[in-house]
Amino acid sequence: MLLVVDIGNTNTVLGLYKGRELCGHWRFETANHRTGDEMHILLHMLLQSIGVSPAEIRGCCLSSVVPQMNTALQEACRKAFGWDPFMVEPGVKTGLVLHCDNPKEVGADRIVNSVGALEDRKPPLIIVDFGTATSFDAVTARAEWVGGVIVPGIHLASEALFEHCAKLPRVDIVVPKNVIGRNTTDNIRSGLTYGYADLVDGLVRRMRAEMDGDPVVVATGGLARVIAPISSEIAHVDPWLTLKGLRVVYEKNVGAVA
Repeated sequence: MLLVVDIGNTNTVLGLYKGRELCGHWRFETANHRTGDEMHILLHMLLQSIGVSPAEIRGCCLSSVVPQMNTALQEACRKAFGWDPFMVEPGVKTGLVLHCDNPKEVGADRIVNSVGALEDRKPPLIIVDFGTATSFDAVTARAEWVGGVIVPGIHLASEALFEHCAKLPRVDIVVPKNVIGRNTTDNIRSGLTYGYADLVDGLVRRMRAEMDGDPVVVATGGLARVIAPISSEIAHVDPWLTLKGLRVVYEKNVGAVA
């Protein structure tokens, strides 16, 4: 079985693959202070929760945008499995050509998202990831990653309103019935949902105008299912796109794991 791990700024997501079947997945808060021992215990507990022993894990693929966490995860893998995880970093085989000013600065999560999208769909593609930041990735018909857009994520915008506007409350991010809110809470919810849906649609249209062909838009991330129904440009939602991309990258570099 293959363990895949994506360490993001807000959450860390783990998935367990048996062949191409995702048979387990977990999400927990990214905490920079966790030690290797803590991560080791956490891995054991997660695997135990679905009846899997560490001996059944034959590989691990890791992408990370939080370098402080990498050492703890590597140490945990050595203790749990006896080997280091495979790291997604510059130089690994992805099947994706990076046509941008500085390929080394492109986040590993954006690469694996693009690889995951290419696994199921023909390019050109635009991938929208609703994470701590909302990122847009442009992949041409020749499977070239040519750049994209980054804006503050929805949760980040929500927290900024709460922290910097004394009379505004923290709200759950759900789509209100009407765009015009009748109370402060729905005012904020409308801005965070309908506002971001229109932001996505507008940026996608501008990106499409600079790309050849008619890119298909694939969304992923925690709030993709909230925004997609009120977006006119998002065609598909794949909540496990990053995990799929990690599996594909591992297979291209190390080989398939049963």
